[in-house]
Amino acid sequence: MTNIGDSRVHKFILISGDLLCILMAYISAFYIRYLDFPNRNWDAFISLLPWILLIGLFFISVYELYSLDRKNSISDILRKILVAVAMMSFFTMAGSYLFREFAMPRSVVLIASIFMVILLLLFKVAYLKLTRRNVVGKVLLIGNEGNTEKLINKIKHPMLKGTDVKHIQQSTPIEKIDFLLEESDYVVLCTDISKETKSQVIYHAMERNKVVYVIPTLYELLLQRATISPLEDTLVMGVKPFGLTWDKVFVKRLFDFVASLLILVIISPVLLFVAIIVKLEDRKGDIIYSQERLGKHDKPFTIYKFRSMISGAESGTGPVLASTNDTRITKVGKFIRSTRLDELPQIFNVIKGDMSLVGPRPEREFFIKELAQKYYHYGYRNRVQPGITGYAQVMGKYTTQVDDKLRFDLYYIRNYSLWLDIIIILKTCLVVFDKSKSEGEEVTSSSENDNANENNEEKIEQKRNSRRHV
Repeated sequence: MTNIGDSRVHKFILISGDLLCILMAYISAFYIRYLDFPNRNWDAFISLLPWILLIGLFFISVYELYSLDRKNSISDILRKILVAVAMMSFFTMAGSYLFREFAMPRSVVLIASIFMVILLLLFKVAYLKLTRRNVVGKVLLIGNEGNTEKLINKIKHPMLKGTDVKHIQQSTPIEKIDFLLEESDYVVLCTDISKETKSQVIYHAMERNKVVYVIPTLYELLLQRATISPLEDTLVMGVKPFGLTWDKVFVKRLFDFVASLLILVIISPVLLFVAIIVKLEDRKGDIIYSQERLGKHDKPFTIYKFRSMISGAESGTGPVLASTNDTRITKVGKFIRSTRLDELPQIFNVIKGDMSLVGPRPEREFFIKELAQKYYHYGYRNRVQPGITGYAQVMGKYTTQVDDKLRFDLYYIRNYSLWLDIIIILKTCLVVFDKSKSEGEEVTSSSENDNANENNEEKIEQKRNSRRHV
């Protein structure tokens, strides 16, 4: 958490520094490659420079390389840089063909990519060393939630010094809250606070120019994108149902179909490679594993994945939990699970129209019924097509609770745009290289269910298994 004004200054400095690193990388690459700057090649580079900086700025923004105030370790930053630089290099080469600047050497682009990774990482590490010496500030947490302790641990940034969190209950008199606001830098409001208390706290915080962070309830998510209109001389807000309008559905489906066909052509060698290694390890087993899930409006469909477990892994036991080192997972299965290659056949689900490239992850009927009883608005997830990837997958982690992932999914549905889909797809490249997104202490196999199933779902499965044994 940072002050709004300071955040803008940090963002400007980091983006400017990143663009300067990209420029320095190319200059260094030219010198390493030629020990000079040949006119013909240098002119091609100058012509492409606006394009290079533009795509650099785009991927700096997409992968949030300017954001260093979160729980980012050096490995997290390096992972972001590697993916961003790979994308920049690809689009730079594509730009050289598009603008017919064939004199721009590919070797320079590749050497510059190496320099970019080094320079960007050194710049960010140096920046962190300078800025993280400062005291972050005092945070006032207001709420009665049982998991407040976990929330406090999230606020206390492990890589920042000086974070002081003070927790108080909602029942605290507003006069005392007002006094504590004066001594705090930030305020965090939990979901169990009444609307009246929230309004009072936000009012007093704004009076003191304090930043307030609110964990949204379903009611507050519903109000997003509300339409404003007058009813005679009264202002009213029109709250639309969860879901997409017909024009958004059309645009999303068109994008899914065209993009899936293009992706299928690009990844076809990978699909063939994975199919071969799965078959070679177990020649009697099937290559593709299928399972019934619920899609839009709870309509059942068959989801496809590359088989990553031994054949008949659950024939004798039924759905059971799988540990990270589960012996039922094959050697090839461990590889394709960790790299998410087992999910690739779902491209065919997208082409068929059962799924979308982006959306809430599809679940089994059992889990949906159980979770809908605990979270009455859980069913809103199925107002849209389920996706191969989603907002909850790129923003959350394996250990993220169901209700937190649900907020991300509902936020996505409420704020859907084609641009948001593109951003989520690009950010999914980071998820592939981030084990915290797909691994935890235990992974739910559940007929080879998603590697990233929520912890609450595991508890539900454990409960069902215990009933079976009893």
